[in-house]
Amino acid sequence: MLTAAGAVFAVVLSRDAACPPAAALSESGNSMQAIRVHCYGGAEALRLEQVPRPVPAEDELLVRVRAAGVNPLDWHYLHGKPYVMRLSSGLGRPENPRAGVDFAGTVEAVGSAVDDFRPGDRVFGAASGAFAEYVVVDASKSVVHMPGNIDFEQAAAVPIAAITALQALRDAGQLQPGQKVLINGASGGVGTFAVQIAKALGAEVTGVSSARNTELVRSLGADHTIDYAQEDFTRGGPRYDLVIDNVGNHPVAALRAALQPEGTLVMVTGPKNNPWIGPLGRMLATRLTASFASQTQVTLFASTNKDDLAVLRTMLEGGSVRPVIDRRFPLDQVPQAIEFLEQGRTRGKSLITMGD
Repeated sequence: MLTAAGAVFAVVLSRDAACPPAAALSESGNSMQAIRVHCYGGAEALRLEQVPRPVPAEDELLVRVRAAGVNPLDWHYLHGKPYVMRLSSGLGRPENPRAGVDFAGTVEAVGSAVDDFRPGDRVFGAASGAFAEYVVVDASKSVVHMPGNIDFEQAAAVPIAAITALQALRDAGQLQPGQKVLINGASGGVGTFAVQIAKALGAEVTGVSSARNTELVRSLGADHTIDYAQEDFTRGGPRYDLVIDNVGNHPVAALRAALQPEGTLVMVTGPKNNPWIGPLGRMLATRLTASFASQTQVTLFASTNKDDLAVLRTMLEGGSVRPVIDRRFPLDQVPQAIEFLEQGRTRGKSLITMGD
């Protein structure tokens, strides 16, 4: 009975509802263009639509989006994978059709209870629906003023990736000055920030990437670089106080072999070949084996928040962190941006730009 019930549950989770026909774009007085997702699938499920412009509640901001960041989170939401996420995002189709999270722009209007922001302020942060001309944001949550020394594109590249890197190193990894840290996947969105933040926290940094990205990783401050095609860091070689795994291409046991006896492994991602529970399987396996290992093992699920955005703003202002931008796409090319992300070769971040 349990097996049958589990099979039925699995089928329900993985069943995709059909996409409705695309709505015609027709501009009206108080509307905006936005990307919407009405069904799970590939890039073809992303629709550019004319929708009502949102109105901020008393504790919200209305932000005119000038640039938005593209993240693996956007891909996962589009495909509804791992399937277990559909328990919260919607079974047959997404319950929330808005797409995109990272944004940077100017405040257009503020709610009556908002004191810290004014129309015209330059802000950046994270909110559902960033792939649009306007987005509403809770003023008390993931939004802060932009530093004066960066532009909208640079700011939009920061939120999810940089917060993930910060929380992996500072919180999950408990990184201390002088420690040796290895960052697997050092040239990607999280990795490029992790290299810089680790250096800012006083670590000796080794970055793992492809040969074509070695110079980039070194320019971000890495003390040592490894070309993964030429050297497997899990097979002999130095041992590290902290390993940040952004790739998920090594078994946990192999990653532990690269650690000092009391070192820490932080897994930011999981294996790409498990469409059902994604990184949860790796997390469960980690917990089962943790009591038999002297090292600390952590699976990170980062959360955006105002305090960490403020920390990153200070780093941006001081120049210890700079975003790396690979490609820029206009709003009507979000599908192409997601397809490029799926190739797994993005150097730093790709962006959606709105123009003037």
